[in-house]
Amino acid sequence: QVQLVESGGGLVQAGGSLRLSCVASGTIFSISAMAWYRQAPGKQRELVADIAKSGSTNYADSVKGRFTISGDNAKQLVYLHMNGLNPEDTGVYYCNARRVWTSTGWIPDTWGQGTQVTVSS
Repeated sequence: QVQLVESGGGLVQAGGSLRLSCVASGTIFSISAMAWYRQAPGKQRELVADIAKSGSTNYADSVKGRFTISGDNAKQLVYLHMNGLNPEDTGVYYCNARRVWTSTGWIPDTWGQGTQVTVSS
């Protein structure tokens, strides 16, 4: 079984910064990619950024140049550094792990419980 635990959310003023962290636990041999998604009130969950095991990254257009995703494969950690936050960034941020190879086989998708980010104007 794989668990993802996020931390680092909170309340910040517009223009401020936050760093989100996510750690994966369990008997994990490999994680193909990790990602951050967010869900604003009344909206669908959307991809914010992802990072493959190779280190290649992908960002939503709305966060390019402001957010940076990074990871530590050895520690099974992923971070989301968020700068220049604005109220449109408010939402619950979820960590996601894709294609996790565990002692009991492949798990296609695992989600964390989410962490709230609120940006005040």
